[in-house]
Amino acid sequence: MFDLTFLGTGASTPSAERGLPALMVSCGGRRVLVDCGEGTQRQILRAGLGFRRLERVLLTHRHLDHVLGLGGLVATLGLLRAEGALRIHGGRATLDYVLRYLKALWPEGGAPIEIDLIALEPHVAIQEQGFTIRAFPVSHRGVESFGFRFAVPARRHLQPDRLAALGVPDGAVRAALSRGETVTLADGRTIEAAAVLGPPKPGASLVVIGDVDETESLVEPVRGADALVIEATFLEKDQAIAAAYGHLTATAAGRLAAAAGVATLYLTHLSGRYEGDAVAAEARRYFPHVRLAADFAKCRVPQYGRAERSPPAS
Repeated sequence: MFDLTFLGTGASTPSAERGLPALMVSCGGRRVLVDCGEGTQRQILRAGLGFRRLERVLLTHRHLDHVLGLGGLVATLGLLRAEGALRIHGGRATLDYVLRYLKALWPEGGAPIEIDLIALEPHVAIQEQGFTIRAFPVSHRGVESFGFRFAVPARRHLQPDRLAALGVPDGAVRAALSRGETVTLADGRTIEAAAVLGPPKPGASLVVIGDVDETESLVEPVRGADALVIEATFLEKDQAIAAAYGHLTATAAGRLAAAAGVATLYLTHLSGRYEGDAVAAEARRYFPHVRLAADFAKCRVPQYGRAERSPPAS
């Protein structure tokens, strides 16, 4: 399963209620930060998360509202004597910007922690313990941008009725079968894992997209996700302004969720010019399961997807 904590849900500039873009994704004891807007380190503290096990940052693109918090985060990790390298993933243009930014703060390689800058390759998986992350290209005002798909691998589970019929004892033998191994019972019979495992059951999937100006190319990368986090900066009445600034309307986000068959849509990168209820209502005209993100809100993408989905919030 994936646990999400929204750290910053505002658009371009912070407000009293919303910080700049940042999202913490946790799974199996590992934590990944997606974007790092100004003030993210304080948001992490206010959310009660702390900085332990934060070893990976994914950057959607190089715009200031998505990267400016990196300097403060690195400084704090240095003061806390964080062990291990902070791995920062982004497009090559984004990493070039980040490198110049960090060098301006700490010349001659004097950053207080070890930093690895890792260029994203479309569709090449980042392997984490228990899940993978794949990047895919996103269109946003001609700036190199990426979205991310988090996925827990599909698993096959032991079938109790088959185990009982074959007289397979509890304990190490069943554990070996669950790992896909062939075992030999005390009476000499050989049991193959395929004889006691059910069909593959898909694991949880989550897609996170930052700023974006079109959705047609996103239907396939998003398809079937248990949760989609995406911007909804404008309402449809201001579609011309949205196009000029390279952002989505709530209508476009709702239509994408419906076309891609996702389970739940989370709207973020929200502008202070609109009431939140109006943004959510516009998206719900096209897709029913909409949640409006708020700073410090937490939610969970269940291990096995839609059957365990909680009802959508208002």
